[in-house]
Amino acid sequence: MLENYKGICYKPHTQVYEPSEDTFLFADNIKVERMSRVLEIGTGTGIIAIIAAKRARMVIATDINPYALECAVKNIIRNKAFNVELREGDLFEPVANEKFDLILFNTPYLPNSNEEKVEDELNAAWDGGINGREVIDRFIPDIKDHLNPGGRVQLVQSSLSDINKTLKDLEELGFKASVTAKEKYFFEEVVVITAYYEV
Repeated sequence: MLENYKGICYKPHTQVYEPSEDTFLFADNIKVERMSRVLEIGTGTGIIAIIAAKRARMVIATDINPYALECAVKNIIRNKAFNVELREGDLFEPVANEKFDLILFNTPYLPNSNEEKVEDELNAAWDGGINGREVIDRFIPDIKDHLNPGGRVQLVQSSLSDINKTLKDLEELGFKASVTAKEKYFFEEVVVITAYYEV
């Protein structure tokens, strides 16, 4: 069945993270400069990439889950977002030497023990390891290598995975980082962090 979010028609997939409150918080708060080159990591159904494509010159959207790419390509075609290119791979692997004006990532931020892991493609969308930071801590050190001068990164995470550590880690790498949007839920606060690289 087709879903609709602010004029974007999309079809979910049983093996792909279904757009939820964190997706929509991100969608409402991404800041895409006109004609910029954008990377979205973990595109899922492709909604964020489709929104970014309305202003960007080019969006490269990646995912480690092959079902997500199958789902996203259909939604991209459905919404005529033909300036989106899809690539399969983990974090920055699919864009080895490329640079962008904006990097977007709704991170897998939920703390998860080995006993709680789900043996399917969906696990990678939300599983942040024991402290919720496993993927975030792999992502942050490589951001600078993939940003153009004056570039920005926007990421989503939860209060369950230590927001202050993310801000501190970004600042230590030379970014000016802050929480630019947040939403309180019954057991956590989900935030959008925006960081500018100060050259």
